[in-house]
Amino acid sequence: MIKLGQRIKELREYAGISQQKLAGMLEVSRPAISQIENDERKISADELVKLSEIFNLSVESLLNQTKQPEVVLKEGKNAVKVRQPQIRINVPQKNLEKFKEIFLYILNKVGSKPNIGETVIYKLLYFIDFDFYEKYEEQLIGATYIKNHYGPTPIEFKKIVEKMTDNKEIIKVATDYFKYPQSKYLPLKRPDLSKLKANEIEVIDEVLSRLSDMNASQISDYSHNDVPWLTTENGKFIEYESVFYRTPPYSVREYSEDIP
Repeated sequence: MIKLGQRIKELREYAGISQQKLAGMLEVSRPAISQIENDERKISADELVKLSEIFNLSVESLLNQTKQPEVVLKEGKNAVKVRQPQIRINVPQKNLEKFKEIFLYILNKVGSKPNIGETVIYKLLYFIDFDFYEKYEEQLIGATYIKNHYGPTPIEFKKIVEKMTDNKEIIKVATDYFKYPQSKYLPLKRPDLSKLKANEIEVIDEVLSRLSDMNASQISDYSHNDVPWLTTENGKFIEYESVFYRTPPYSVREYSEDIP
């Protein structure tokens, strides 16, 4: 178990936010942030809600003081391994390079739109992955998505973004969108389209056309009515197989009726 103050500090540092910046977001003094992180000051209910918005977590997840899943990136065919305390999950058909190229493709296509921040990107990746799986019964990115209050979240994302930032493939920019803090990513290179198949690009383009004009709140609400999210418990991994039970507004595949 880790203390709430330590968890807030880890989340703040992971997001690249200074104590002064977080203080401004919470409308408190910088020493107050230091006291919170050292568990020397209690956090009000309103502050908990604001912190959950800043870190893109539900209040329940913020208060869950167990360690977060660890993501280990491995170069080569077995790209990503996800590990939780006492649980190790090997994700099949993971392709780190594919993730990078699709992310670069998204950023080059719609990344300059003012609404395209981290939360919207999470949901675009989710719908790209699950639409492709429903349509072709194969994984595209094959990320591991967890259900939280704001919708499906790919737990590998931050680790891959760190690597892409270090490699000068993307740049992360902290901005505000309608007075809410926003993590925005801009591409420093174009995707290698030779690594993307025609049917993969088709699915990506369809998702971007359908959803990339939504803001974070709209696309999160939209994801909440998709069967894979609805049928998953909070904090659990979303199963790809549930995509075959989607309702018509979300389904991207025509299913033939069984004929006796």
